[in-house]
Amino acid sequence: MSASAAATQEAPGKRVRQKAGLNRAILDQGWSLFTEPLAYKLEWRGGELVLVHPACTSQRCHACAHTHADNRKGEVFRCRSFGYTDHANLNAAKNTLAAGHAVLAGDGQALVEGQLQSGRPVKREPTEGLRHAA
Repeated sequence: MSASAAATQEAPGKRVRQKAGLNRAILDQGWSLFTEPLAYKLEWRGGELVLVHPACTSQRCHACAHTHADNRKGEVFRCRSFGYTDHANLNAAKNTLAAGHAVLAGDGQALVEGQLQSGRPVKREPTEGLRHAA
């Protein structure tokens, strides 16, 4: 459903921009459909869902917090400032975990309810008792 509009340089597709907007809306709703049942199940079992904004988590050094696009090249993460080396996905997971802990400790910034990463509003059911992080 979210496949791109078929086009080439010689034969540009029709309504490519509209299709891109539709794709963005479909993918934004997909995360909502994933997080709502997960939050429900966690709450049911006594857990808590903490949403963390993923921006730059794969480019930020977990050891020294230096953020730069050159830190990540493929699957290898190498901090250009500190020299720390790790698997890129493992480094990003450590940063995401640290951001979640910061939210639980009260040091994280709250995400405005009903806003996705793209900044567009989305329809959502009230999620009382859940914490959201930026």
